[in-house]
Amino acid sequence: MANNSVVVQPDGRVVPQDAEKARTPFSEFWRKFKKQRLAVVAGCFIILLFIISLIGPYITPYSAIEPDYDNILSPPTLKHLAGTDAYGRDIFSRIIEGTRISLFVGLTSVLVGAIGGTFLGLISGFYGKWVDSVIMRFCDVLFAFPGILLAIGIIAILGPGLENVIIAVAIFSIPIFARIVRSSTLSLKATMYVEAARSIGASPRRIIFKHIFPGTLSSIIVYFTMRIGTSILTAASLSFLGLGAQPPSPEWGAMLSSGRDFLNTAPHVTFFPGFAIFLTVLAFNLLGDGLRDALDPKMKDE
Repeated sequence: MANNSVVVQPDGRVVPQDAEKARTPFSEFWRKFKKQRLAVVAGCFIILLFIISLIGPYITPYSAIEPDYDNILSPPTLKHLAGTDAYGRDIFSRIIEGTRISLFVGLTSVLVGAIGGTFLGLISGFYGKWVDSVIMRFCDVLFAFPGILLAIGIIAILGPGLENVIIAVAIFSIPIFARIVRSSTLSLKATMYVEAARSIGASPRRIIFKHIFPGTLSSIIVYFTMRIGTSILTAASLSFLGLGAQPPSPEWGAMLSSGRDFLNTAPHVTFFPGFAIFLTVLAFNLLGDGLRDALDPKMKDE
């Protein structure tokens, strides 16, 4: 119901008619998202991480790779805020430099996995039949291996290094995105506007990318955000095992690996890079939860 001045929303809220006309999808998203306070804080923290990754080389107080044998395993002080490692390198500077590496690995691997998985999910859900069976059986094969073990197996074939870590994480991200997009595609291809597009002779390519793909974006964005945290953790785990970044790279997982021999004598060597991983993964997970609540049309305002 609506009169000349107000509009009654489906959830019972009464808003001015002018405000209803002016509301855009982005303004509706922001109205819901800003109510998720933890997600907003997490988003601000992630923005700060990206800024640090861009300006890191200009703000680090010390070199991230040059040793200083006069300050070996120095505890945190005003001079070295996070202490130094076994080579006298400033841990705070190395964490700042490592931010760029961790974000790059996380974003790139998930982006590659999302592109591949989204394409497979769209094709599988739209065409069905034997195409769906082949793609889903391929995904089942990848799902049969725990993610970290699959990544270790891929790197064992390709060899250690950050580039191969990106490939490994991307490969085990593909089936998850494919499953998510396939599920959305199966629901969307039965909608009236897709049937209408079929009836006027729209090509399958146009239907998939013009009418179905936009409807899957909310699910992709939410899982993409949460997957970045998982990818950063996986990349750090692989570097910890010696399969990822190699010394003297300031990658956080490699820093954890180099400090494990000093847990009793100098715990700060592992604490600070571990804490950086913890905060980053937590921030991406909280942001993903907030995006899910803001983008899901089934979620009602509290």
